[in-house]
Amino acid sequence: MGFKEVFGTLPEASAQAPGRVNLLGEHTDYQEGYVLPTPLPYFTQVEAAKGEGRVEAYSEELKELRARPLESPAQGDFLDYLLGVVWALREAGYEVPGARFYVRSRVPIGAGLSSSAALEVAALKALRILYRLPLSDKEIALLGQKAEVEYVGVRCGIMDQMAASLGEVGKALFLDTRTLEHENLPLPPRSRVAVLDLGLKRRLASAGYNERRKEAEEAARRLGVRSLRDIGDLCLVESLPSPLDKRARHIVGENLRVLRGVEALRRGDARAFGELMVQSHRSLSQDYGVSLPELDALVEEALRAGAYGAKLTGAGFGGAVVALVPEDRMEGFQNHLLSRFPHLRIL
Repeated sequence: MGFKEVFGTLPEASAQAPGRVNLLGEHTDYQEGYVLPTPLPYFTQVEAAKGEGRVEAYSEELKELRARPLESPAQGDFLDYLLGVVWALREAGYEVPGARFYVRSRVPIGAGLSSSAALEVAALKALRILYRLPLSDKEIALLGQKAEVEYVGVRCGIMDQMAASLGEVGKALFLDTRTLEHENLPLPPRSRVAVLDLGLKRRLASAGYNERRKEAEEAARRLGVRSLRDIGDLCLVESLPSPLDKRARHIVGENLRVLRGVEALRRGDARAFGELMVQSHRSLSQDYGVSLPELDALVEEALRAGAYGAKLTGAGFGGAVVALVPEDRMEGFQNHLLSRFPHLRIL
């Protein structure tokens, strides 16, 4: 099956975007903080042709063809993301009368690897070609975020779309989500990033993400700052009532971990970076309350198997774990984990 078999014509544009794992900086982006994701060598590809008055899309993975008029609201399926980016472009004043999409993806869905951002960015880059839109990669990331927040209804930060649009495979994207200043930094030499997926699916919009975001906003309001990015002293969060104190402690501490992680990357210090990943996971589990017992157990086993560091990646409430592993120990690392978790998928 291909574009022509579904739509009876050849595609007029094609683009792709990668999934990502977040090495450090979890739940900081919606508080204008620092993040450090790395794109994965797994891509979503979107082929596109012009349309009129509606968006049609075929998902190769789901084997589903869906179509809705441009004015349709979100309905909770994969077409929402494609209708969303067309909506965002039209809201920004670009003439996009409709589109037909063929989607194929190697980015696992629901594993915290940002499959939605990869789809949004790939679709926007295809539409940029299709309708000759004067958009930069940064503008594409912002439009993808607008689609997800305002159309799909998930109040995500900008990190995922920036990583999908501006990141480079094999490097970490150091991003200041307030200013959108960014830099691609090489990962530590003789190390590899492994994604460990137990298949713990979750849905962001209904799994507590929005609740955590509201708690962070309330913590910032009570501390009298625009965002928790502006708090540099962990002692200040102790005045907050529970659980706001724990939520703020994670975000403030996580921003500091990203900055230390950047220093470790500049030195090529895999051990120091790995220790920061472990600290991040424990904070996500204990202070931010977004881990699961299965993820905690997988992190500890990854460390026993020889990883420099490991942590959950993505918003939590399921999803996957990311580990930084010495290159020469990768085979033994994989064998050890598969002996303990036979259904584990390692990317």
